[in-house]
Amino acid sequence: MKYDLIIMGGGVAGCSAAITARQRNLSTLVIYSGGGALAKTRRIDNYPGYPQATGPELLQKLRGHAREMGAELRGQLVRRVMPTEDGFSVLADNDIYEARAVILATGTARVKFLAGEEALVGQGVSYCATCDGMFYRGGEVIVVGAHEEAVEEANYLATLAQVTYCLEKPHDTSALAENIKILAGTPQGFELRGERVALTTNQGEVTADGAFVLRPAVAMTQLIPEAAVENGAITVNRDLATSIPGIFAAGDLLGPPLQAAKAAGEGTVAALSAASYLLKAASL
Repeated sequence: MKYDLIIMGGGVAGCSAAITARQRNLSTLVIYSGGGALAKTRRIDNYPGYPQATGPELLQKLRGHAREMGAELRGQLVRRVMPTEDGFSVLADNDIYEARAVILATGTARVKFLAGEEALVGQGVSYCATCDGMFYRGGEVIVVGAHEEAVEEANYLATLAQVTYCLEKPHDTSALAENIKILAGTPQGFELRGERVALTTNQGEVTADGAFVLRPAVAMTQLIPEAAVENGAITVNRDLATSIPGIFAAGDLLGPPLQAAKAAGEGTVAALSAASYLLKAASL
């Protein structure tokens, strides 16, 4: 199914955008991974109409409201947004969705890269096993995993290549396939060794044909490499449109003040701007 609008993020900005989009009769999919900062907030005193609310309470009401308005919500990690001829293709976990417009509302999650990681993206380092795994059929790959979901991706890669698994953060690896080798030590950084990628840990080094870094969050620069950024943040105009026509952004990812009420307003603006963009595109 192709949606009018896909919203990445199920917090205040994302739900506000979904509610407004449905008021404009746009078919809307909201994709979110976890509850974000709001789910960890014990008390909120400055969100209009909800004095002394807890973050989880507000989050439940927001998502319930979006669902009641007819938005579809899915709990998945978005790995890549790819412009297409007539819209966008969104890869979430191992599923692909299509939309005519996109709103980014992914919150304040920041990714800390390993040394050399960013420089080698597309030159041996990848963030998506589904996208790039086939390039290494019959070869050797390194997987740097930071959460349990990385285990499933590593098992898929093990059907294509020899896999060495390195834990970036402690997590359960009991479900790893028997033919996957677990590397001792904590990952420090990547370097090229000829045509192979080397991963250095605090206990040594291992090389392979390629490496996959699998985390519970994806850096914006890797989510949409084509978008203009400044000081690590995606840039928007007053309509909250990014440098890519059809992609808008709202909420904490745009910077301070990091307030729920601000995020709600920006979600509304982004949805109205997306609706206007789609209306104009349909008339061309």
